[in-house]
Amino acid sequence: LFSTGAAETCQVTVTQPRFQEADYSMQTVFLTCAFSASGCSSSPPEVLWFRFLTNKHEDLCTPECTDHQKYKVHLLSGNNISLQINDLTVDDNGVYICGIAFSDSSSPHSKQAGNGTVLTKTEKQHSTGELIFMTITSSLLLLYSTAAFTLFVLYKKISSGRKIFQAIAQELQKQRYAEHCQQPDDLEDDTVYQNR
Repeated sequence: LFSTGAAETCQVTVTQPRFQEADYSMQTVFLTCAFSASGCSSSPPEVLWFRFLTNKHEDLCTPECTDHQKYKVHLLSGNNISLQINDLTVDDNGVYICGIAFSDSSSPHSKQAGNGTVLTKTEKQHSTGELIFMTITSSLLLLYSTAAFTLFVLYKKISSGRKIFQAIAQELQKQRYAEHCQQPDDLEDDTVYQNR
């Protein structure tokens, strides 16, 4: 059991490598994730993995993997985790988000997501322009990872997996539209126009 104090003061941080490139010949890749936890219960946390593509979000392991042949989660030494992706193709390119959740804690900081790892598998022949486009697109998707994971946590206890997916997808679409149509330094008038 854990004390009420631990449940209220649990703080989690999650770190991931920003980029990982896989050569066209690679069939399996391991994406790493590390977390630290202070003031949390001694029970192991849930490990969650998501993938963000250009216009959709996928739950890969939340915490059970949707495709056990394609994805496997490994608990490594200490607080290190990896996601194994098998039968790797260029269709697996995207932003992979690692989430850690101490579900028995009431602290808002007990459920956190990393900034995401941009996975890029190269083809035998690829253009530099395609790789640059993928990097820019993936970097934009990183902006939405924390908000999406927060939504996942909020809806998890009261919604089915399908409803969670829809809520996250809708929120991402709204944020992507706002980010696409509005630069960070725009005047307030532009913001009012976008929200009409």
